[in-house]
Amino acid sequence: MSGQGREPGSEERARSGAARASGPGARTVRRVRPDDVPVLVRLVRELATYEEAGHEALMTEEQLSAALFGEAPALFGHVALADGSDEVVGLALWFLNFSTWRGTHGIYLEDLYISPGHRGTGLGRELLRTLAELCVERGYSRLEWAVLDWNTPSIEFYRAAGAVPMEDWTVFRLTGDALDRFAGALR
Repeated sequence: MSGQGREPGSEERARSGAARASGPGARTVRRVRPDDVPVLVRLVRELATYEEAGHEALMTEEQLSAALFGEAPALFGHVALADGSDEVVGLALWFLNFSTWRGTHGIYLEDLYISPGHRGTGLGRELLRTLAELCVERGYSRLEWAVLDWNTPSIEFYRAAGAVPMEDWTVFRLTGDALDRFAGALR
C-alpha cells in the first residue's frame, strides 16, 4: 500500500479518487500518486522561482517519492487537474502538526501552487477547500501556512477564504551551517 493510502485518517476517506465537480469549468482535485512525482518537483521549482528563491529548490524526485510513499510517510499531497484532462497543474503538499493548547492535530500546508496559466480558475481555492474539509472531517483544529509578506495576490486570496494572519507571531528557522553549529554546541 502506498504512503498516500496510509494518510492519517484515510480509513474514513475511502474516496481516494478525484473529487470532481460537474458541469462546465469543473474543478478536479485528487490525492497525489507516485506517477505525479516528476511534475510535482517541477511545480515546486516553479514556485521557488516565483518566490525569488529558485536556487534553494534542491529537492529530488527520489526525496519527494520517499517522503510521500516511503515506509513511514510524513508528507501528503493533493493535485489539481486541468479542466477536462489528467494534466497536473497545481499542488498542495502538507503534513500534520499538533496544537498542545487544543490537544488536536492540524494541517500545515507547506506548498500551495497553481501554474500561472491556470490561476483564477478556482483550482487553488479547491485545493485549499479540500484541506479544510479534511480538517473538519478529522477533527483537526486548524489549517495553517506561511506566505511571503510581498505576495499580495496570495494574501488577498487567503483573506478571501477567511484566513487571518498571525500578526503577533514570527517564524524562526535553523538551517544549514547554523543548524549544524547549534546541534554540535556543547551541552
